[in-house]
Amino acid sequence: MSDIVTVGILSDTHGYLDQRIAEVIRDCDYAIHAGDIMGAHILEQLHPRKVVIAVAGNNDVAAVWNRNEADIVSALPKSTSLKLPGGTIRIEHGHRLGGFPDHDQLRWDHADVKLVVYGHTHKRVIDQQAEPWIVNPGAAGRERTKGGPSCLVLTASEIEWTIETVLFADTEAA
Repeated sequence: MSDIVTVGILSDTHGYLDQRIAEVIRDCDYAIHAGDIMGAHILEQLHPRKVVIAVAGNNDVAAVWNRNEADIVSALPKSTSLKLPGGTIRIEHGHRLGGFPDHDQLRWDHADVKLVVYGHTHKRVIDQQAEPWIVNPGAAGRERTKGGPSCLVLTASEIEWTIETVLFADTEAA
């Protein structure tokens, strides 16, 4: 039997993490935050079974974070990878490519992986038309959630990868 791993994928918390998203992450082996975290307190609320992986977004700079967190924000990579059964994920915020990153460009830049995760646009996307797959989990906080806070859950094995969208009702609009 192949190992099965779950990965909670979120982005664009902008200093606020919806606790329903935090609950989803608790049930995952890994958590990936694709940037615009805007505070160490967000990363501290993520408790997957194994590891939290995070990259810097365009708002993850020392001038925006609390002064005493400058070392944390400065240590965030612009991009990173996570090797899983069946393939590798590449994570970046996506802002280097402008307002709405071109999926063909992301595929070209990261042709050696199975999945590319980006944030920045706050728009949920699961593009499996070609490899690598391109996904954006939307926003997991309260800013520009486009219908409510969301994340993705990847289930990965050597044989199959599946991606589920988790979308919660916007409590501000209710």
